[in-house]
Amino acid sequence: MEFSKDKKTIFSAVQPSGNLTIGNYLGAIKNWQTLQDGGEFNCLYCVADMHSITVRQDPALLRRRTLETMAVYVASGLDPEKNIMFVQSHVPAHAELAWVLNCYTMFGELSRMTQFKDKSAKNEQNINAGLFTYPALMAADILLYGTDLVPVGIDQKQHVELARDIAVRFNQIYGDTFTVPEPYILQTGKKIYSLAEPEKKMSKSDENVNSFIGILDSRDVIIKKFKRAVTDSDTHVCYAEGKNGINNLMTIYSCFTGKTMEEIEREFDGKGYGEFKLAVGEACADALAPLQKQYNCLMSDRSYLEGILSQNADYAAYLARKMLSKVYRKVGFLAKNK
Repeated sequence: MEFSKDKKTIFSAVQPSGNLTIGNYLGAIKNWQTLQDGGEFNCLYCVADMHSITVRQDPALLRRRTLETMAVYVASGLDPEKNIMFVQSHVPAHAELAWVLNCYTMFGELSRMTQFKDKSAKNEQNINAGLFTYPALMAADILLYGTDLVPVGIDQKQHVELARDIAVRFNQIYGDTFTVPEPYILQTGKKIYSLAEPEKKMSKSDENVNSFIGILDSRDVIIKKFKRAVTDSDTHVCYAEGKNGINNLMTIYSCFTGKTMEEIEREFDGKGYGEFKLAVGEACADALAPLQKQYNCLMSDRSYLEGILSQNADYAAYLARKMLSKVYRKVGFLAKNK
């Protein structure tokens, strides 16, 4: 893929810290294909392995999941010829720019990050500096490539706003350097909730395996999990305030079938929750089956995946190095003689 100065640039990433869920798929990856097919953007999609280690990881498992995440990207329809898809740690400029940006990020800004508060509460024995400063690394991810738009869910918008603040602050000191990014909030599948606790976001790190649907879950497992999904004491399938469980299932069904809430309500008028849950499970399993088939083919050809990663990382590193060199010059670092 060649970058075009006439196109806006999009950057997004997913951590390989757990089995990817339909929340990751519907909220991000599925929509990336739409952006790719439109042909109006330069698209970079990253496997954010560096972000993953703010929480302790099993090294062998992290390596495996990193490759699996890239396989999911490709199996979901992302074309390596149309997008730059790479592993974060393969491009050293991410960590290098993150250090510089740490020096232009205020302590108070980081302390207000809601995800730091949430993760600290869950990891009281490991509240490390990386957990506190990782929004500066996220800003580096975005700003390295002159990113115009960052596809995010509502819960990640705060991080894009911080990246904007850092970019503006740096530009005010040193002159025009960074593009100031905008959050790109997609209207469909922007937030999928837990099947066990539908007031919480679906999370791949949830200890309750029945709370999420993994992209690679088998058909039987998917249907069983939906059958166990928490709803309410009513039996009427309708989208309404206070019906978090049913609202979530209707959103998932809508994303996989393309049907509106009104069409779903008419389809299941007079039918109970049991029949509706089965239909949601079948729609989900049917939609994921082609992806899973392609994923299995890709994972059996590791050399092909590694080739994609190597080629894409080289191009991403070339783009990132140009921005990093500009930043180093602006802050006063002495250039290395060639």
